[in-house]
Amino acid sequence: MVYTTDYASPVGVLTLASDGVNLTGLWMAGQRYFAATLTGQRENRDGLPVLLAAKVWLERYFAGEKPSAAELPLALRGSPFRQTVWQLLREIPYGEVTTYGALAQEAASRLGRETMSAQAVGGAVGHNPISIIIPCHRVVGKDGSLTGYAGGLAVKTALLRLEGVDMSTLFEPTLGSAL
Repeated sequence: MVYTTDYASPVGVLTLASDGVNLTGLWMAGQRYFAATLTGQRENRDGLPVLLAAKVWLERYFAGEKPSAAELPLALRGSPFRQTVWQLLREIPYGEVTTYGALAQEAASRLGRETMSAQAVGGAVGHNPISIIIPCHRVVGKDGSLTGYAGGLAVKTALLRLEGVDMSTLFEPTLGSAL
């Protein structure tokens, strides 16, 4: 059974999912790959402790606090490669950004590879099943372009501004911007 609830956030309605103990998903309405990891029957369970804890986490985040993903029990389904990339996302400090290329270099190092493509990392980032809490919005293109956010660039920009990111070197991409 998958338990879900909705949360009305400043960036729109978010859907949270749990296996009953762990948070397994957080998606924005209309997000690319919305609920892609949800399998089985769903039941709305607003009062489930882990979902309530996630809502409190989100309240704190949107109030300008800096809660850590480590405060919540998370269970992510994905390949070892994706798990590595999602762990790297959790390590990006609040209010800072990194590039897909930098993540690719670190992922290659952790996986014992000589190199890794930024595009492969971008695919894993795009399939992050727990948006905001696992901060995929903190990844930008090597040229400072605000590229590749499944929730849309307006939401990515809003989240970065909320965190106090210096937006002066970041921009919305035009067609053909590189990762």
